Parts: sequence; C-alpha cells; structure tokens
Amino acid sequence: MDSKLRKMAILASMAVILLVALLVMYVNREQFTAASGPPASGTQNAGAGDSASPAENGVQAEETVSPDGQIGNDLKAFLKDNTFFDQEVNPILEAAKDNSNRLSLVATSIEKDLRIQIVDNEGIPVTGESFYVRLDGLGDYKDLDQDGIIYIGDLDSGDYYIELLPIEGYKVPVSETRVHVKDKVEYLAIDDISLLIKTEDEVDAEAEDSAVADALADADKTEIQKLQTTSGNAKVGIDVSKWNKEIDWDKVKNAGVQFAIIRAGYRGSVTGSLVEDPMFVTNMKGAQAAGIPVGVYFFTQAVDEKEAVEEASAVIELIRDYRLNYPVFIDTEGAGGNGRADNLDAETRTLVCEAFCRTIENAGYTAGVYASRNWYNNNLQTARLENYHIWLAEYRSVPLYQGYYKTWQYTSKGKVDGIEGRVDMNITYE
Repeated sequence: MDSKLRKMAILASMAVILLVALLVMYVNREQFTAASGPPASGTQNAGAGDSASPAENGVQAEETVSPDGQIGNDLKAFLKDNTFFDQEVNPILEAAKDNSNRLSLVATSIEKDLRIQIVDNEGIPVTGESFYVRLDGLGDYKDLDQDGIIYIGDLDSGDYYIELLPIEGYKVPVSETRVHVKDKVEYLAIDDISLLIKTEDEVDAEAEDSAVADALADADKTEIQKLQTTSGNAKVGIDVSKWNKEIDWDKVKNAGVQFAIIRAGYRGSVTGSLVEDPMFVTNMKGAQAAGIPVGVYFFTQAVDEKEAVEEASAVIELIRDYRLNYPVFIDTEGAGGNGRADNLDAETRTLVCEAFCRTIENAGYTAGVYASRNWYNNNLQTARLENYHIWLAEYRSVPLYQGYYKTWQYTSKGKVDGIEGRVDMNITYE
C-alpha cells in the first residue's frame, strides 16, 4: 500500500473513533449536564481548593447501586466493619436446636400390650408429672403414679399411633409415634430395658429385697458347712450378693473357690421394680480379676411370662460387658409370704421360668433355674425345666431330691477366707 492510501486509511479510522465518541456523549448527555450544572438553591460554592462533601453540607449522599448489587464505590469498606464476618443468628434454627424440656416417647410391646415411657432429650424417664398419651381410636391414658411410664394391656395386635398430649413447661413431639403391638411373646431381649433398671437408691430396698431361703427350713444336722474337696469334673464354688458385703477375691481364689455365681439383681417383691444388686459390678470385676469363672442369678418376682422376659432382658443388659463361664439362673423362691409372686400356681411359675430361660438362651447364654427341694417338688412342674441347668438348694450331707440337677447348693453357712460372715457353697457336676 502506498503512502497516500495509508494516510487515507488512518484518517478514516480517526473519523470513526470520533463519531463513536460523539455518540457516547450524546447518549449520556443528561449525566454530563447534571455533573456540570449549578449548585442547588440555598447552597454556597466551595472556595478554591475546598472539597465540601454532601454530608458536610447537610445533604445525605445517595449511594449508587451497580447492576451486580454492589452498594457504593469503596470495595474495601467491609474491612472496617468488625461484625462483617459474624454469623447471623437465625431465631428459627436456634429454637429448633434448643432441646431443653423436649420430650419423646419410647414404646415397647411384649404380648398384646404397650409400655410407653416418656423420656427427656437424654433418654432419661421424666418423673413427677401427670402425662397423658392418646392411643388412636381408644382414648387417653394417664401416668397415674407419675413414674414416666404408662402401661396399657389387653390390646389387639397390630399397628397403633401414640400421641403425647401437651403439658405446660415441656415440648412434646409434633408427630405421633407408631408402634406395633405383638400378638404373642417372642422371648427376645427388650432393647430399651435399661430405662426400667433402678438402683437401690431409687427404691425402698428393705421392703423390696425380701427373698427368704426356703431351703433353711428343710436343713438337717448333717449340713456340711465347709468348702468341700471335689474330684473328677466336679468343682466347688460360692454364690454371693450384696449381703456378703466387700469381698477380697484374691483371698477367695487362694482358699480354693473354683467358681462364683453372682447376683445381678432382683425384682422388688412389693412394687415389681427391676433393681440392680449394688455389689454386682464390684463382684463381677473382682472375681474375674482374681481369675475366678463366673455365672449370675436374678431373684424373680415375675407374675407372668411378660415380666419374666423383662427380668431376663435386664440381666442381659447388666452382663453385656462380661464374659460368663457359668449359666444365667432365675432364682425362684418365696418373699416371706407377702411377695407379689408368692402365691403363683405351679403352672404359672413354670411358665415364668421357661420364659426367662428361653429369652436368656435366645441371647446366646446358657440358662438355668435355682430353687429348693420343696419348691421343685411342690411349686414347679420340674419335668418341663430339665432341659435347663437345674441348681438345687438342699442343706444336708446327701440330697433327698430325686429329680435331675447339675449344681447343688449344700449350705448357706459356709466360711471362706476373704468373705466376712457366712456364704453359700455349691458343687457343680460338669
């Protein structure tokens, strides 16, 4: 391209640029006019070199808003705001997270019944309140004794919906709780049984723990009151509870004791509360630390199969962290004639023992029954129990009992180094 054409091209380009500039100015002429116009009436011109802001002149500056939502022109203004990075509080979310006084329902069925527990946000039963629950189609039920538990019996099997009615000072569930009522006992451990297990601080232990050793009345002068020497597969051991107080298990081991059956707990003979023996954990840990194999027993006051399943479930919960070498026994004996289960007929008492043992076995443990000769002969249908480990209490040199048994409690008056006072002694035939 020659120089003349190059000049013409340059001039044409400059003309185009000028035209574009003029068009831009024309389109934005209103803004240019406002920016260069006279000051508003009532204001004075700033002197040379002065810079009077709208705020200084008593006029509120109008912030510009960009198309992307930015307010103002100072992109670093947020750095001057000490609260800029603070998390905003959402009152609705905060209220939802507040679990104080929030209640929930735990419902369990064993056989055509419902046990409904009202618990707090930590899963602890709430006591001292007259709670009401509504069972769909059947009406309202009240926690009469204010123990946080409402029991409903004689229900048809099937699905039900439970509503906890509003009560002042608490937050109740906003939706109903669905539960299935079982048609028959399944002999399976109850998952939430821990909510029912009490300590002796929560009950009248003197009234509730009232087992009476029926074998004492059957004892004779030939009762052996020392640790026997065994041979073959037989082993000698003891059974203990809170009544034996603090035990030096190392001394017990050195005295020749080869096993121990430790009481896990009992059902109260008055109220029917499930109570952990206060020395259970101490005895279990002490015996196992000394190298003594253990089993456990539970004093029953169950009046039907459902309560027997509860008792077995309580034991399963209590022994969860321990290794057992010997069975889990149901201890069936009297409670002074006034116990809630003292007057059961032999059929019902046998059903109780069977339900307990079946639940224990279904949990993977060996089950057994403890009773005196008199109770085996008169208060139980013993032939139905011989598939379980029978533990006989009879205090004489040679038992008179004619039935099958695998462990024999031969005295309640034994003396063993490491135990203050008397202790029950046993021989087991493995």
